[in-house]
Amino acid sequence: MHRTDPHHTSKPRRLAAAALALGLVAGGGLAAQPAAAVGEGPNYGGNETVNTSILHTYDELVAELQKQDAKQPAMELEVIGQSVKGRDIHLAKYLSNPDNPTILYLTQQHGNEQLTTEGALDFIKSLGTGKMKGVLDGVNILVLPMLNADGAMGDVDFSLDDYIASGDRHLTRYNANEADINRDHIDRIEPETQALHENVLGAYDIDYMVDLHHQGSRSEADGELVSGSILHPTTPNVDAEVLEGSKRLGSIVYNAIEPTGWGHLGKYVGGSAETIARNGIAVEYDISTLLFEMRGMSDHENPGSVLGQKSNGYLIKQTVTTLESTARALSDGSVEAADTTFWDTLTEQSWAGWPAE
Repeated sequence: MHRTDPHHTSKPRRLAAAALALGLVAGGGLAAQPAAAVGEGPNYGGNETVNTSILHTYDELVAELQKQDAKQPAMELEVIGQSVKGRDIHLAKYLSNPDNPTILYLTQQHGNEQLTTEGALDFIKSLGTGKMKGVLDGVNILVLPMLNADGAMGDVDFSLDDYIASGDRHLTRYNANEADINRDHIDRIEPETQALHENVLGAYDIDYMVDLHHQGSRSEADGELVSGSILHPTTPNVDAEVLEGSKRLGSIVYNAIEPTGWGHLGKYVGGSAETIARNGIAVEYDISTLLFEMRGMSDHENPGSVLGQKSNGYLIKQTVTTLESTARALSDGSVEAADTTFWDTLTEQSWAGWPAE
């Protein structure tokens, strides 16, 4: 696979930034409940609409990426491989200077976690406007939206009859082989994982990665439902400098979100297995990774995992703000001063229970 800019010379590891910063639309909070939601839209609860037809299909996503590639001189679009069902997997690249820090934004390893992809597409559009003027001078950006295209389209070799959403398709966590891509970062059996490792992680000198996901809708911290949760690598095998970079990234995120009044972060509870991206990629490639888990999923068989579609707006904006803030902090170097001590007191999220009827 041709590598347009494989900057193999090591650059000073500037420790990366920034905001999984959430922007929330005013969102009809939940009625009386122990964990009051912070700025989020409604739960599903069997009553709200969950419609996948308002989300970009794979073909619509590709068409928009190709449109932006034609419009934006700084952007280059690369096909890094194919899914089980033969769909091309795309990487949007903004490579300005090999001496700049490089960040990878990865979305939709799990096909039913699509609002991160919607936000990533909006971010790509913003990079072609004056809104992000000057940012690309100081940072290289890679965006891999919709790694699991087959799962996102419900084009899989197993039944999705029990899934909740209506619309033109179901979305599932798994790829077409019913494999969890985010448990395949050591064996790399699946073609999507192979493409990511061989033609992105192994082809570019990446310093930071934000791995964007969704979680269930009923997690809380400090008595409030979280709008998102973050976590650095937790394997004992991660290099100390790499871990410090991840923690600084989390610091930027936390301090961008908590003062807003509409966002609330908890500490995600995750394991140390290196089969998952947060841990395995940090160890193998010395990339400072940060996991960001947004509230609620686009489709699932479990009602506690999905949110009504009125929540889509703030969750998409949450992703956009995450990517924009991270890119700015890397570009201007402000991440260098990030204080990581907040991790010592960041509350681990827990199950909030069901809202009162």
